[in-house]
Amino acid sequence: MEWMSDPSAGAWLRERLDADYETMHGVVPRGFPAYARIFHPAIARSLPGRTIPTADELVRMPEPEQRALMAEFVDEPISWAQTAAAFGTVLHPLAQWQRIVRTPPDGDWRTRIAPDGREFTAPMEGELDPTLLAAIAAHLVDHTQTPDAGFAALWEGRGGLLGFFGVTPSRSFLTFTDDPNHQAMLERSAHDPFNNVFRRPTWQEGILSREISEGPRLDLPGRDHVLFSAPPRAFADPEWVLHVPWRDLPAEEHGFPPSGQSPSILWPEDRAWVMVSEVDYDSTIVAGSSALIEALCADEQLEALPLPEGAALTWDADAVNR
Repeated sequence: MEWMSDPSAGAWLRERLDADYETMHGVVPRGFPAYARIFHPAIARSLPGRTIPTADELVRMPEPEQRALMAEFVDEPISWAQTAAAFGTVLHPLAQWQRIVRTPPDGDWRTRIAPDGREFTAPMEGELDPTLLAAIAAHLVDHTQTPDAGFAALWEGRGGLLGFFGVTPSRSFLTFTDDPNHQAMLERSAHDPFNNVFRRPTWQEGILSREISEGPRLDLPGRDHVLFSAPPRAFADPEWVLHVPWRDLPAEEHGFPPSGQSPSILWPEDRAWVMVSEVDYDSTIVAGSSALIEALCADEQLEALPLPEGAALTWDADAVNR
């Protein structure tokens, strides 16, 4: 995989995208025979034998009791269909999470308590778990003549991806030590806004090199992307993170496990399909042949439903669960 300083290989996408976001075609190209929506899993938290306390109740607990209680929590991935069953709603191709979990107008849809006492946390937006992407890619490589040649585009706005000129880094890694001098240095760094204002901007390193950070972008409506050559077959390996040039090595140096942003857009050289994980979507959309869409929707590892061309996935598109 290599960075493409000439992003013109993705120009064809721009020609198939709408200028607005009234339908999914603001980010998903038109002109394919079929489309599938792959729902990102949510998280259900349970407390065996008890109802999960509200945030207010948890805050009022003594700290030792809080810690003991939180150690009993059980978190597990859960599908949209299972979530709908818990809340008495209906899963369908245009379903929206806040409707599925019956969020009131002034409520927080990100975390909801179901009638059975479980706490449901909303799916991740714009990102695929490496294993889930591998399961999708296993089908993608079977429906292209160029499984070993293709392209991956990453939305430039992901925190820490690109370097930039500034006075503070886009992210920091906290370290803990008993050294009082080191702790004092951290305190000065965190509580010195006056000097930060007048400090001269310097280059703040990102995951990607300065050359890439300052290089050309694949410019699509409302989104700019960094483009890489990338064989689709590589993503069928659940450990694809270990081989991508945007692997988050700075985080690993601070003790974090290997990680890397999943592609925002992925397509093969023959353009037989396109996979789009839009940053504001809690689902991934695949455009391709009818056979590909049927295979994705039939895979029990995935939760996928066919979408009609022109489908709207806006927050108010779910007319069934209103």
